[in-house]
Amino acid sequence: MDYKILINGEWLKGKKRVEVRNPYNQELLGTVPETTKEQIDQAISGALEAFKITKELSAYKRSQVLEKTRDGIKARKEDLARTISQESGKPIKLSRGEVERAIETFTFASQEARQIGGETIPMDAAAKGEGRIAFTIREPIGVIGAITPFNFPLNLVAHKVAPAIASGNTVVLKPSSYTPITSIKLGEIMLSAGLVPGALNVITGPGSSVGDRIIKDNRIAKITFTGSPPIGKRIINKAGLKKVTLELGSNSAVIIDKDINLEDTIERCVFGSFANAGQVCISIQRVYVHKDIYDIFLDRFIQATKKQKIGDPLNETTDIGPMITEKEAIRAKQWIDEALEGGAKVLTGGNHKGTMFEPTVLTDTTPSMKVIAQEIFAPVVSIMSFKNWNQAINLVNASKYGLQAGVYTKDIAKAFYAAKKLEVGGVIINDIPTYRVDHMPYGGVKESGIGREGIKYAIQEMTELKLICFNTS
Repeated sequence: MDYKILINGEWLKGKKRVEVRNPYNQELLGTVPETTKEQIDQAISGALEAFKITKELSAYKRSQVLEKTRDGIKARKEDLARTISQESGKPIKLSRGEVERAIETFTFASQEARQIGGETIPMDAAAKGEGRIAFTIREPIGVIGAITPFNFPLNLVAHKVAPAIASGNTVVLKPSSYTPITSIKLGEIMLSAGLVPGALNVITGPGSSVGDRIIKDNRIAKITFTGSPPIGKRIINKAGLKKVTLELGSNSAVIIDKDINLEDTIERCVFGSFANAGQVCISIQRVYVHKDIYDIFLDRFIQATKKQKIGDPLNETTDIGPMITEKEAIRAKQWIDEALEGGAKVLTGGNHKGTMFEPTVLTDTTPSMKVIAQEIFAPVVSIMSFKNWNQAINLVNASKYGLQAGVYTKDIAKAFYAAKKLEVGGVIINDIPTYRVDHMPYGGVKESGIGREGIKYAIQEMTELKLICFNTS
């Protein structure tokens, strides 16, 4: 099928076509246009014109559009889930979960649209403030440039589009070239929900051309991006004075104390390590286990890993589908081989066939190895031991990343100590760092990003605070 791009409320063709293929079997799913320079300009101009309308829309009307979008997603749940699985290789049971999360994300956005407000300021707290009354309001900033990844092609798009629409902004969206069809289908749903034409523009093509033009265009008020740290750094260098939210990578860690429930913890850690073939920003890459339970934890973890079913994403029993490209699988294999040369051991897995990569458990890794120091973004996890709590926390912090970390312990003092000392954007106590619900603040420190997502928090970053002060004397 030949899909079209959405510009100013109309579906348009392009001069060149880009193929979209299933990473599992390379089946051709369709083609999308490679958006031209002129069409990008048209999309941004249309978004600017639409902003004249959206910034004046009542909170009620913005909320209504988001509610109808939610209902539209509900009506197409299975179609969207299958599209996600076919485009990204995500197992169908996880794709259905992503659709449910997107429904929740738009629900939160519809609620937050009705609650955007400011505060009163006690001006008379200052000597020169007597006889004055002040309050603040939040105003939309304009056109949001959204650049999204392949691994959550619906819900991570929702996390950028929904708060933008909730706060009265407009959007020019460039989805991943691997997974554009899901975004096109969301565009269909939002137009049917009564969205102002031009409020959402969906343009497709390479980041090096389409993405760069969005980033550099001075008519764009803000860039919101999810992807790799190297691209995030390039965005910062090119974006000028635009507002920027960057949700970048991580090598997320979990600390396992000796007093935990092994069965429940291992089940969660296996899921957090290998879900979506490890292609999750908060996928578990490092596990630090107390030395007293290290051997038994490792043995049971390997047993559980070997039960993971690899295969067709559309098979209901599949746990692990393909990586997005064979190139990425080859890179992950090279990193493992380098670790082996440095003394690491593979206890299970370690091989790939095409895009299919075995769930892999490593031991005897060191902090300088790429499998530890970099974001592997593959179904590969390293399991190491620690002697004391401070050592474990220092090992987690010895990273250029800091998105989320998990901590398993029954000791409340240790839990609070870890919460304070861990250098990450989110500390998840008694669960894995891969845990996320869609209204919580989400983002990292260090090279894991700038700013926060989560509907309420994204809205704050997509609006400007304006002070209004009355002299009543």
